[in-house]
Amino acid sequence: MRSVLSGPRLVGAVAAGAVTALVGLLFVLVAAPFADRPAVRAVAARLTRLELWRLRLDLPGRNEEGELRYLAARTPVGVLGGIVVLLLVIGLGAAAMLAWSWGRGEAFDGMLPTVPLVAYMSLSGCVLLFLDVCGLMGVEALERRLAVRFLAPDPMEALRRRIDELTVSRAGVVAAVDAERRRIERDLHDGVQQRLVALSMLAGRARRGRPELLEQLHEQAQQALVELREVAWRVYPSGLDADGLAEALAGVAERSPVAVKVTCELPERPPAAVEAAAYFVASEAVTNAAKHSSATLVTIDVRRQATMVVVRVEDDGVGGADATGGGLTGLAQRVAALDGRFTLTSPPGGPTVIEAELPCA
Repeated sequence: MRSVLSGPRLVGAVAAGAVTALVGLLFVLVAAPFADRPAVRAVAARLTRLELWRLRLDLPGRNEEGELRYLAARTPVGVLGGIVVLLLVIGLGAAAMLAWSWGRGEAFDGMLPTVPLVAYMSLSGCVLLFLDVCGLMGVEALERRLAVRFLAPDPMEALRRRIDELTVSRAGVVAAVDAERRRIERDLHDGVQQRLVALSMLAGRARRGRPELLEQLHEQAQQALVELREVAWRVYPSGLDADGLAEALAGVAERSPVAVKVTCELPERPPAAVEAAAYFVASEAVTNAAKHSSATLVTIDVRRQATMVVVRVEDDGVGGADATGGGLTGLAQRVAALDGRFTLTSPPGGPTVIEAELPCA
């Protein structure tokens, strides 16, 4: 079905390119003396975006300085495309008239149908149609190469941009690690450490003849173990390496104070770094929902889309999550360190949706 639709799309794209080539040429001729004016550059940008949309070409960070030159350079190619489309229309029209006349037993241009003549015309028509289709494909390919030639960002500029992105990403990772260390220290100090102090005091009092405190001593010890296990899981879940992401997320659901529905459909285990990032995104999102959103249900969905692992966490809480909060900022930085994409949608009233796309290749 896609291949059937690609033929008319190609003809339409090349025919539209012939029209826009003439429009672009007229604009360049009129606007060239005023090329530095903002209004002219804005119109050139719109025409360029139209051409990129027609060619289904995405050029992030394109070179805006080359837009006028591109519009001028593509004029001959656009006109060539118009000629190829015109020849196709003429050829199909002639073939239709020939088939109509011969189908009714009438002569076409003084020629009556005979077996050799029908074979000759059929073969010639197929060859001409093949050449015309090749011409259409060649025109589109040439237009795409022209767009890349004039509009693609300078390689050095792209390299500098990539270096800047990596610098910011590295700084973010360092900040995230420091923030995580501070949070672990706080959890240990305010939770487990206080629990162990109380445990020590109870043990001392029990030794001095208060055996009834042994039950409290046992409860405090059990609670300290639970809190210590929680801190350890926040550092790195021990079951992730052994059991995989699905089992680790099931553990998140079991420990969560709100209901959590987990769907993890991965054809194979992703790389360890991706698996860990996916786990922490889901775990932190569930923690935030339980603490801040008054949610009653959190849905975790993990799927493979092409070369990406997509983690989507949605809760039915009150919304209004702050993307600049420490936890969410750390998640965004963790995802960015893997060249992934992190998005947060949390309008007032909810729902809150956190989505991370993590590359696996």
